[in-house]
Amino acid sequence: MGLCIDTDVAVPMRDGVTLATDLWRPAGSGPWPVLLARTPYGRTSTAHLGNPKLPDIRTLVDNDYLVVVQDVRGTGQSPGLMEPHRFDQSDTVDTLAWIADQAWCDGRTGMWGASYMGFPQWQAATQAPPALRAIAPMMTSADVYRAWYPTPGAVSQSTLFNWSARMAMANLSRQGNTGPADPRDVAEIRAALEDPDTLYSLPLGDRGALLRGLPWLGEMLAHPGPDAYWKPMNSLDRSSAITVPALNVTGWYDVFAREVVRSYTTMRRAGGSVPAREGQQLIIGPWGHGDGADLGVFPDRWFGLAGSVKAAAMTRAHLRFFDRWVRGRAEADQGARVRIFVMGPDRWRDEDDWPLPDTRYDDYFLGSAGRANSSEGDGQLRTSPAAEDLGDSFFYDPLDPVPTVGGPTLGVDGLAGPADQADVERRDDVLCYTSEFLAEPLELTGHVALTVHMSSTAVDTDVTGKLVDVFPDGRAIILCEGLCRLGYRAGTSRPRPLEPGQIVEATIDMGVTSNVFGPGHRIRLEVSSSNFPRYDRNTNSGGTIASMTGTQVARNQIFHGPAHPSRLTLPVIARPR
Repeated sequence: MGLCIDTDVAVPMRDGVTLATDLWRPAGSGPWPVLLARTPYGRTSTAHLGNPKLPDIRTLVDNDYLVVVQDVRGTGQSPGLMEPHRFDQSDTVDTLAWIADQAWCDGRTGMWGASYMGFPQWQAATQAPPALRAIAPMMTSADVYRAWYPTPGAVSQSTLFNWSARMAMANLSRQGNTGPADPRDVAEIRAALEDPDTLYSLPLGDRGALLRGLPWLGEMLAHPGPDAYWKPMNSLDRSSAITVPALNVTGWYDVFAREVVRSYTTMRRAGGSVPAREGQQLIIGPWGHGDGADLGVFPDRWFGLAGSVKAAAMTRAHLRFFDRWVRGRAEADQGARVRIFVMGPDRWRDEDDWPLPDTRYDDYFLGSAGRANSSEGDGQLRTSPAAEDLGDSFFYDPLDPVPTVGGPTLGVDGLAGPADQADVERRDDVLCYTSEFLAEPLELTGHVALTVHMSSTAVDTDVTGKLVDVFPDGRAIILCEGLCRLGYRAGTSRPRPLEPGQIVEATIDMGVTSNVFGPGHRIRLEVSSSNFPRYDRNTNSGGTIASMTGTQVARNQIFHGPAHPSRLTLPVIARPR
């Protein structure tokens, strides 16, 4: 079968701006169902359109779909400046309406794409465009606030600043904007990308060249809480208006993993139609967000041949999904509703739903003799609270934060994914609580949470948690992690200061995982107050961190025992395998 590519098609928006668009047409005269992807990374970029996590365009065309790929406003050959999220909803709705009005479209459309390409899918879906039948958002978020602030008040700094720097460079290099770019701005941003210490220095908001290239960054940093600025961009708040199913795809080490899962569970419960609820699918592999993390091969952990994106057959999964919901072929085999890669045995498994229906949530209580500092300390994970109340203390210095090693990062600053935490665990400001050696396999699949009773000498500080699989050979492999900015511990749009020395309870959402701890392995929890630059540093000073220049050292204390049952809540799967 052949294909024809119509390039540089100008698609008009409601305000008269036209967006650069390519059409990948099957041979013949049509009409065909149409699949739309909108990207800020260049509609001809093989780095993104050739990403093995995404469906292969030629295969979609060979299966008689017409594929439309468009540069979002202010990127590629579409005019203007890149203003993240500002025009995505209206431009996507307008593009879908234009597609539906073309003779080559049979009136049925779907959308696909990863990362930023997923935001417009969710935002357009809330408007229920008549021709839109299904979306396939991969490694993204249906809540734009939570994409950049994965926990209230705390920015995902490495993700945000690296992405923003690249968007700013693209803005500054575009022709026909407000004038020629100052070469000093371009040089400053390029130097910052090459020197993370410069890119991540304090204060966050002091980024002259970066803010001139991407003014949106300063705007969003001024809104650290989930306030009215962000509300129009939270598609999940309007889940009842979304009437199309979604193919949700992520990786255990994706920066958006918990958000992809939250989109799935929210739509299963509150979608605006039977197809939106019953047609949700979820695929989770052993991958990170970056393009180099799709083979399942990492320096400290290999998931075998089954762990690669190729083994997951993403193009086939998309075709089955689109055949069922865009073409409306009720007889099409959609496959399992949930498909997950279980780490440990390193194999794929089909499930009926998420969370797994037979999940049991067990509490593992923190305990020590008062010296849980580092992996050489006396911290323990127990199945019942300790007999007496004690605490473990450490000093958190924002100028010497615990470095991010692996986990859900872009990998631009070092390792991503399942990295060994041994070096991190040698630090005195990292508390380690470790179980006994396991005699039998233990599967944890689902949502992980940490509840701590904590005091600080500061008016605001953070508490972090990491779930770690300690292998018999000593490797301490991170599985998932989370952070709570204590000023936002109640989840409000404005921070609430701590009273120094007062014990407060805080719960940390540590994300999702699926891992079987084998015999001889141990479960470990790391607790600290920083994970940088995965999250921005809390200055411990109170106020808006983006504008803070000064820092304070805080003495933070974790309490445990009958009166203060700090605990790790784990999703145990007890059925035989």
